[in-house]
Amino acid sequence: MARQKGIIKLLGTVGDITFYKAKEGYLAREKGGVDKERIMNDPNFQRTRENGEEFGRAGASGKMLRTSIRGVLLNSADSRMVGRLTREMVKVIQTDMISDRGERNVINGDLSLLKGFDFNINGKLSTTIYAPYTTTLDRAQGEVKVDIPAFIPINMINAPSGTTHFKIEAAASDVNFIDGSFNVSTADTGVLPYDSVETSAISLATTLPANSTEPIFLVLGVEFYQEINGEKYVLKNGAYNALQLIEVNQV
Repeated sequence: MARQKGIIKLLGTVGDITFYKAKEGYLAREKGGVDKERIMNDPNFQRTRENGEEFGRAGASGKMLRTSIRGVLLNSADSRMVGRLTREMVKVIQTDMISDRGERNVINGDLSLLKGFDFNINGKLSTTIYAPYTTTLDRAQGEVKVDIPAFIPINMINAPSGTTHFKIEAAASDVNFIDGSFNVSTADTGVLPYDSVETSAISLATTLPANSTEPIFLVLGVEFYQEINGEKYVLKNGAYNALQLIEVNQV
């Protein structure tokens, strides 16, 4: 990989050199590597094919989880979240002690490894909300809840400069990683003032199908707003909004 210099920046392929734009700027690299057909058929690349299959399965599983909580994820994800989540899904797949190599999957892996995953690396939940909370997950009844005792916002929430209001939200989903189907339920506090007045006790209750046999995921997050002329706008396009996977319940 080389960095392009000069006034004119190139995009595309010229001969064996590919020019492209990345986060690091305009770059160039030489074409190379092993022929795709050889990788797909040569016995020497069996492990490569197996790793590729499992990596693809990890990416697909991550997409299913993201889709299930898309409603709360839209304003609370960093630009590299997809790749970070895929790497964590790979770790889950690697704990599958039942399936053959290349066939391992998240269903037979330890999904609890995902607990604590922050969807926005720029706004981690642990350094954003200091108010204590407890979770209740009743699979038989399909009840998933987050309870937060009363607190003073400016003392217990680390908000970015310019914040006038905030909203705490939760989402619970059960995901079928075979067909991609899911159920999701959300709850939030509504938009609250970011000030020194103590809030009421908060209970964010969500409901999923009773006796679900799918893995259940619970996320908790906070969104920040700035009020201008009576209108509340998501602060800085959600750059500091936090959202974390705080509970995973696997059958």
